[in-house]
Amino acid sequence: MQDPRMGLYVSRLNGAPFDGKRKSQSLVHGHVLLKAAVVSVAAFAATVPAALAQQQQQVASLPNGASSVQETYQDWQLACSLQDNARVCTVTQDQTQKNGQRLLAVELRVGQKGGLTGTLLLPFGILFDPGVTFQIDDQPPLSQQRLRTCLPNGCIVVFSIDRSTLGKMKVGSVLKLNLTTAAETPLTFPVSLNGLSAALDRMVALSAR
Repeated sequence: MQDPRMGLYVSRLNGAPFDGKRKSQSLVHGHVLLKAAVVSVAAFAATVPAALAQQQQQVASLPNGASSVQETYQDWQLACSLQDNARVCTVTQDQTQKNGQRLLAVELRVGQKGGLTGTLLLPFGILFDPGVTFQIDDQPPLSQQRLRTCLPNGCIVVFSIDRSTLGKMKVGSVLKLNLTTAAETPLTFPVSLNGLSAALDRMVALSAR
């Protein structure tokens, strides 16, 4: 049997008066703390599925759970896909010759400031210096666009369309691409604007998350 004086001696070394109930009280206190910790862990674990569910709800998706969307609006085609958990949509128009060879292509995307960013693919044999001048119907010509480079499938023009020009395009009939050939003769490629307004509205709606 342990000498009570030993407990008194240990108690004095710790600088506190000896209490025969101290050990039992400590065990009870520790049990309470352990129980509280277990409850906290259980509560945290219960929130994990809800957090995962919320995260899954934020994953980008297309209508009806489709992995891609392709729609036609008169002379324009809309295409949307999922890339890096984001919707990427474009509105395009391709023009081909009778033999099926592509003559030119126009691709439009949503810009960062409410306008559009576009890429134009033109055939070879165009002078770089004059570039391309856009014109909507018979309105005054817009600013000149320089050719950026030529690839095996054609020459590239990258351009932006502000809100004002976008509004004119949506109510216009034809976008004229005025350029100069290598033989120094003027040439105009007409691009139909039929269906562009509806295609752009749809693209903006699908691009929004």
